[in-house]
Amino acid sequence: MPKLRVHNLTVSLDGFAAGPNQCLEHPLGEGFESMHTWMFAAMRDHEAGKSGTDVDYVERAEENIGATIMGRNMFGPYRGPWQDESWRGWWGDNPPYHNDVFVHTHHPRPSLTMEGGTSFHFTDEPVTTVLERAFEAAAGRDVRLGGGAATVQQYLRAGLVDELHLAIVPRLVGRGERLFDHLGDGVDGYRVAELVSSPAATHARLLRR
Repeated sequence: MPKLRVHNLTVSLDGFAAGPNQCLEHPLGEGFESMHTWMFAAMRDHEAGKSGTDVDYVERAEENIGATIMGRNMFGPYRGPWQDESWRGWWGDNPPYHNDVFVHTHHPRPSLTMEGGTSFHFTDEPVTTVLERAFEAAAGRDVRLGGGAATVQQYLRAGLVDELHLAIVPRLVGRGERLFDHLGDGVDGYRVAELVSSPAATHARLLRR
């Protein structure tokens, strides 16, 4: 049965998944880009044919994925109504997804077809409806749930996340957006299936019972 999976969600020791004041100059929030050093290094190693713990987790994120869901904060830095439709994401003309990507936003706009098979669909539908659309687009494969933290929280609260991979970086951030706030019973029923460390991060993979 297809699953909804979260991969490479980087959090600090004190539970922050994004820094404060996300904007064009600070896509991940002020001071938070360095939290992803482990992943940037792993992606370079993967492209160079190297192996390692971090590389393994980066590779897993691509396995059997047929569609993607993300929040508007992950698609771009702008809030509120679209001033125009010139913003086409952070990734250039050929984004790395190569599948249908469903973007949660209170301000839908027409779908955006990019090079390489990526199509962005902007929706204000409930998470259950968006997930149904994503599973249909994935055609039997799994769906990857990207950030930001608020979007992941919505799916956790609804009990829809089957697999949650956290990359815990040994730093205290102190401010920003916490992953595990506002969840209520949303983390009940999960077990830690893996806990593996590299010099750069500790990887925790949680599965829904």
